[in-house]
Amino acid sequence: MKKIQLFFVLLIGLAGTVSAQTPAKLTATIKTPTVQCEKCKARIENYMSHEAGIMKINVDYKKKTTTVTYMTDRTNIENIKAMIANVGYDADDVTAEPDAYKRLPACCKKPE
Repeated sequence: MKKIQLFFVLLIGLAGTVSAQTPAKLTATIKTPTVQCEKCKARIENYMSHEAGIMKINVDYKKKTTTVTYMTDRTNIENIKAMIANVGYDADDVTAEPDAYKRLPACCKKPE
C-alpha cells in the first residue's frame, strides 16, 4: 500500500515539474494597415515563420490584422512589430522600413 502511495506522490510531483517547464506563450493581434493582398500575407508569414520564438502567424489582409502566437522567453511584441516593419509593412505604431517598402511589388504598396 505504501508503494502505491509513494508512486502517486512521485507521479504528481513529476507532473508538476513538467508543467512548470513549459515555456510561456502569448497570442497578440497587431494592426497591419498596409497589407493589401495574398502576396502581402505570404511575404509576412514566410518571413516570420522562420524567426525564433514564433509558433504561429496568420495575416488577415481583409481585416488588416496579423495574429501571432509566440514564446515569451524567445521574443516579445516589440521585436515582432520590428520584424513586420523589416518586411516592409506598418505594424501598430511601428512604421515600415523605407528600403524594405521600396522593394515591395506594386500591388503591395499603399494606394495613392
